[in-house]
Amino acid sequence: MRIGIDVGGTNTDAVLLDGSTVLADVKQPTSSDVTTGIVSALTLLGEHHRFAPESISAVMIGTTHFINALLEGRHLAPTAALRLGLPATASLPPFVGWPAPLVAAIQGRPYLAHGGHEFDGRHISELDVDEIKRHAADMAAHGIRSVAISSVFSPVNTDFEEQAAAIIAKELGDSVAISVSHEIGRIGLLERENATIINAGLRELALQITDALATAVRAYGIEAPVYISQNDGTLMDIDYTRHYPVATFASGPTNSMRGAAALSGLQDCVVIDIGGTTTDVGVLSKGFPREATTEITVAGVHTNFRMPDVLSIAVGGGSRITRAGKAVGPTSVGYKITEQALVFGGGEVTATDAAVAGGYAAIGDPERVKDLDQDMVRTALDTIAEMITTAVERMRISAEPLPVVAVGGGSILLPPHLAGLGEIHRPDHFSVANAIGAAIAQVSGEVDRVYVIPDGQRDRILAQAKEEALDKAVRSGARADDVHIVDLDEVPLPYIPGNATRIRVKAVGELVMEETR
Repeated sequence: MRIGIDVGGTNTDAVLLDGSTVLADVKQPTSSDVTTGIVSALTLLGEHHRFAPESISAVMIGTTHFINALLEGRHLAPTAALRLGLPATASLPPFVGWPAPLVAAIQGRPYLAHGGHEFDGRHISELDVDEIKRHAADMAAHGIRSVAISSVFSPVNTDFEEQAAAIIAKELGDSVAISVSHEIGRIGLLERENATIINAGLRELALQITDALATAVRAYGIEAPVYISQNDGTLMDIDYTRHYPVATFASGPTNSMRGAAALSGLQDCVVIDIGGTTTDVGVLSKGFPREATTEITVAGVHTNFRMPDVLSIAVGGGSRITRAGKAVGPTSVGYKITEQALVFGGGEVTATDAAVAGGYAAIGDPERVKDLDQDMVRTALDTIAEMITTAVERMRISAEPLPVVAVGGGSILLPPHLAGLGEIHRPDHFSVANAIGAAIAQVSGEVDRVYVIPDGQRDRILAQAKEEALDKAVRSGARADDVHIVDLDEVPLPYIPGNATRIRVKAVGELVMEETR
């Protein structure tokens, strides 16, 4: 058996699975310290279906800790950004384009040094060891505790980043965390560098959070391995999360989409995930979220790490209703919905109250909303349907019809049919699809690199990239007899000589599960 947990802004959901069978599911308000909510969810899960802690083979958790910390500018370590590329790239230094409050929150300090590569591996300039040592001394003088290192075209040649990391580590010691860009982002210097800086700023928090999550699970007596969901719908272990917290940013909507695929049996569909505060709309292709092909903006910063193509709008079960139902959101009562919504005895008119008053659901005490103005209720429900329909249409990339699956506790806000979209599929256990998505997640390996392909060598290069992706998945914990390629992209780079081609390969496989006692 395995347990899936998803910590959202409003609710913490948990499921107990035996294979693909859902034995129990629970939904608890997210606690202010988050981990207390996890312990409460596990306790309630055991009350719904008694299980021995030693019977659990793995616990998978999706968390919003890290994205929330970045958005709020809290708990970020003083961070330096060291870029290798002089004399090139000097006109756009690290932190260019960042919101000033976020730079202040991360106490960001930029540094430029010689190094870097051309796309074909030639050196822009040689690494200057003394120059990096001088930068390290300045970092120490300014209390830097985390360093992000980026080098021009490091996904093609990682040598300079690795050498610089070794020098910084020797000069500053083990107390400083180091993140290197070739392990985090893709081709595109500024976006890859930004993702690396964000990761570096979150490294200290990652240690605290992973320890707290593991402690919460151990407090229930479960000694099984704990895994964290990452952006592409696959898993990473606690140690990996400590090094790459940025990989968790989109785990919430990704888990919901993967859960929707498992519950509905649909591998290609539109997924509408409605929570307490927001609605996320994404597209599943072959059972995995469609990845964003453009740069992703996170907290006002342009990045290019793996993220699903998701459109979020500020409407959910806790959204406040104003202007006689013509405005729903963007403010929400969030995790206080069980205290503040009318149906739970509060004084706020929320989208959930409108759904209950409109006959869409029976939650809380329907008597408390029986006197709501029906014109207001109908207007609010129509407003919600229009907002979500518009979001779905914006996510389409072709005129081909796709089934629509609604999940999340807030999906009670939707009618059985939406104009232009047809019937809405709402599978069993839809309200905890996010936790189910976490519980069934697989392990992945990815290669994303620019290759110079000699004439007649395309098949050999592709086979090499596929084999590397498969090996990465197995090293990450995937079963060798199950791992397979799920995505392959070739993008020729026409303005670069030498038949250069960007190749991206992704492999996934089922997690190797330890035998339970």
